[in-house]
Amino acid sequence: MPTVADTSTEKKTHQWQFVRVGGFDQVKLERTEDLIALAELDQKLWTALSCPTQGLYFDPRTLALLDTDKDGRIRAPEIVVALQWTTARLINPLDIKAGHSVLPLAAIDQSHPEGAKLLASAREILKIINKPEANEISVDDVTDIAQIFAQTPFNGDGVIPVQAVDDETYQQVIADILSCVGGEPDRCGELGVTQAKVDDFFSQVQAYIDWWHVDTDDNTHNLLLGEDALIAVENFKQLKPKIDDYFTRCQLAEFDPQAATLLNPSIAQYEQLALHDLSATDLALLALPLASIAANKPLPLNKGLNPAWAVQISQLNQAVFLPLLGRLESLSWAQWQEAKAKFVGYDLWLQSKPAEAVERLSIERLQALLAGDYQHQLSLLIAKDQALAAEAEAIESVERLIYYYRDLYRLLNNFVSFRDFYSSNPHSIFQAGTLFLDGRSCSLCIRVTDIAKHSALASSSLIFLAYCDCTRPGTQEKMTIAAAFTGGDADNLLVGRNGIFYDRQGGDWDATIVKIIDHPISIGQAFWSPYQRLGKMLAEQIEKFAAARDKEAQAKTLAGSTAAISATEAAPVPFDAGKFAGIFAAIGLAIGAIGAAIASIVSGFLSLVWWQMPLSLLGILLFISGPSMLIASFKLHRRNLAPILDASGWAINTKAYINIPFGHLLTSTAKLPKNAERQLLDPFATKKAPWRSFLVIGIILGALVGAWQQNLFQHKSVKPVKQEVAEKVVPPAVVAPVPTPASAVAPAKN
Repeated sequence: MPTVADTSTEKKTHQWQFVRVGGFDQVKLERTEDLIALAELDQKLWTALSCPTQGLYFDPRTLALLDTDKDGRIRAPEIVVALQWTTARLINPLDIKAGHSVLPLAAIDQSHPEGAKLLASAREILKIINKPEANEISVDDVTDIAQIFAQTPFNGDGVIPVQAVDDETYQQVIADILSCVGGEPDRCGELGVTQAKVDDFFSQVQAYIDWWHVDTDDNTHNLLLGEDALIAVENFKQLKPKIDDYFTRCQLAEFDPQAATLLNPSIAQYEQLALHDLSATDLALLALPLASIAANKPLPLNKGLNPAWAVQISQLNQAVFLPLLGRLESLSWAQWQEAKAKFVGYDLWLQSKPAEAVERLSIERLQALLAGDYQHQLSLLIAKDQALAAEAEAIESVERLIYYYRDLYRLLNNFVSFRDFYSSNPHSIFQAGTLFLDGRSCSLCIRVTDIAKHSALASSSLIFLAYCDCTRPGTQEKMTIAAAFTGGDADNLLVGRNGIFYDRQGGDWDATIVKIIDHPISIGQAFWSPYQRLGKMLAEQIEKFAAARDKEAQAKTLAGSTAAISATEAAPVPFDAGKFAGIFAAIGLAIGAIGAAIASIVSGFLSLVWWQMPLSLLGILLFISGPSMLIASFKLHRRNLAPILDASGWAINTKAYINIPFGHLLTSTAKLPKNAERQLLDPFATKKAPWRSFLVIGIILGALVGAWQQNLFQHKSVKPVKQEVAEKVVPPAVVAPVPTPASAVAPAKN
């Protein structure tokens, strides 16, 4: 496959145009010279370097034509080669921008040799489909002729499937080749044989036949043991130690007649065997001799055998002793030595067997295949098929040009750049459809094959992802998607929630959330999250406290009932006034502390100047929600699409950011239509309990009374500093005594 070298150090003659979108520079392919010079563009400036051929909203036939190495991936060099091939055959390469599914014949460049040949093929196709006067050819036209040609017995690919021949004999030969050495896919989709497969098969057949007919001195390997050779060898090797053991025991009994009793199983062994159920596979039976031991006694082959070995002895008799020694009722020691001697050469011959796949066929079938003229006849059929290669190539070239003419420019805007994604209506090829859930529509949905593998990498995208299992109503179709929520909040996004997913073809699927990767969705969500966490924590603690008290009350009630039944005459417990006085005192102290704290807060707040009051409230809110909002802001500005696509098999070459405004475009929240009438009065609204208002008013009044008692509402005048100092420095004035009037003096009495 052609490769594209890194041309970053080479001198560029073409002047490129870039646009800054998504936090990175994306090349603009708006001119003819841009398309022609794409091979010169440094691949470090491409948005993607490869993508899978599965899971995309793109014509699979176009992807198959682009995937020249059939590895299931589209790579940058394949894009370059396809674009060069297309632009060289069109008069105006910029025509591919329109994305039309109909190719005008006048658009093909006849001055190019390949273009002239392609134009002639297009006209020939139009004649075949009865459109000789047409001046354009469509995707449907070439698809029909390609399918018709592919279904013909001979279609130029050099592959002969079973149904390509009518003779049943040759059909069976092709089937034998496929079963032994495999085949290659034909244009019709069926497996068939190629010249290489045929030659390989018959070469293996010849080697196997040559090995089979190798002569030995006793000529026993092929004439006597037949096709069960391998089974016979295994059986012989397994029984050889047991047969040697049997004859050795008999010889020892002949040497000393007293040993015969000891060499046979003892009564104690049989007593142990009698204690449990026996079967032919019992290990204790397998350990016993093949037959009873006696001096100079041959081995019985039919009767009097150990049940654990009787079947194998019978098989060995049929597979080895019968062809080597003739029909026997028993085997003497001399006959056993003769059989072993003959079997040595046979074993060596088996070890030299070539490891060929054709041995699954019988030797008679292999000999018949080699004796016939099948290899030559199949070669003639393959040559006949290959003679149509030029015609098949012409049809495929026309098909390739039409598909590239329609789809290639769109692929460039989803591969070299992400123009289709960063648009007012994002519709990239990796977007699988739209998920409707929780009053929102999410247009960034990616098909996923393995949730665990995908989520491990996608979590670094800092995007809130909801993995959903989707099923199609009335069908067995299933798929999994990863939906990105980039607007709203996450309050009601929980595992198990259901929604509807609409694919790009308009089909509807039932979607259920099965996994969530939690990240901030909006600044508003981050603002309220501390209060929500606090409320959730308090609610959980209250529920735990209430549950504990309820459990305790039930336990006390049950214990009290039991005690009342068992001791009905017990004296009642006297009322403990001191205990309850302490409880009431504690409650009073707690209420007083709470009131004092509230009064202190209110008094401090009321002591502020009026314009400082809203600022203090705002400061408190920022102190509580500020850190959460700051962290969320950092993450929202760093949301990156690349890890999500990388986890789906793409090779993204840059950071594709999703900022807050673009995130609102990808996830739409529910909004009332314009000019819609709205009735605000809800007849089923929850009635507000008046005691809550009374409680709030009481707290406010209590706080005000506490502030009044502390003289917080009295106006305190502040004297000037200079005057206060003067008052302290000036000494007090001396007051002269007032003279007493003479008339006021009383006359002295005598």
